[in-house]
Amino acid sequence: MNRTRIKICGLTREEDVDAAVSAGADAIGFVIYAASPRYVSPARAAELAARLPPYVTPVLLFVNESLAKVAAACALLPHALLQFHGDETPAECLAHGRPFVRAARIPLQAPAPGEAGFDLVNYASSFNKAQAILLDAHVEGFGGGGKTFNWSLLPLNVNAHLVLSGGLTPANVTDGILQVRPRCTTLAVDVSSGVEVSKGIKSADKINQFVAAVRAADRQFASN
Repeated sequence: MNRTRIKICGLTREEDVDAAVSAGADAIGFVIYAASPRYVSPARAAELAARLPPYVTPVLLFVNESLAKVAAACALLPHALLQFHGDETPAECLAHGRPFVRAARIPLQAPAPGEAGFDLVNYASSFNKAQAILLDAHVEGFGGGGKTFNWSLLPLNVNAHLVLSGGLTPANVTDGILQVRPRCTTLAVDVSSGVEVSKGIKSADKINQFVAAVRAADRQFASN
């Protein structure tokens, strides 16, 4: 069975890191973007990442950060995966010699008649060195804002590993996986606000419910 990988993002506390690991998360995300309410410094991210057991990946999220500051954060977390959510070019994403994920900002609605929509196939081709393309809702500012875009509007065939994000919760992630997984090479999921009690404060119960819903989707997909 092709198991859906799970990332829990925006962690700020030791107990939330431990809860995510205990639930079975594959990756833990730290937001290195000062404008975010979930911001942690690179030094704090390194402290939290030190709690991770083998084979659980720390991920550092950046938005239009300078190459020097990204490099400084990388020095503190030598095994972290990078995730870029701003206007970074392919060359900027590759500059650090680290595996990276590139976020794509997906419009919340279909384009108006005669209007060109977001071309995910072309975007994925432009960032073909990325480990995956993360799909997040296009809202004001950066990050998905807890909003869900219309999954049915995605292309039917994207030759890339995708990460579904944007407004995921224990209640909707099963449906999201079943809709999006057939459209790509492999699919992972990324959740932040959907497992929180407040911004940056996670709920162990919600994390466990989210992981259970992902596993339910895997079983359902395998039986189809």
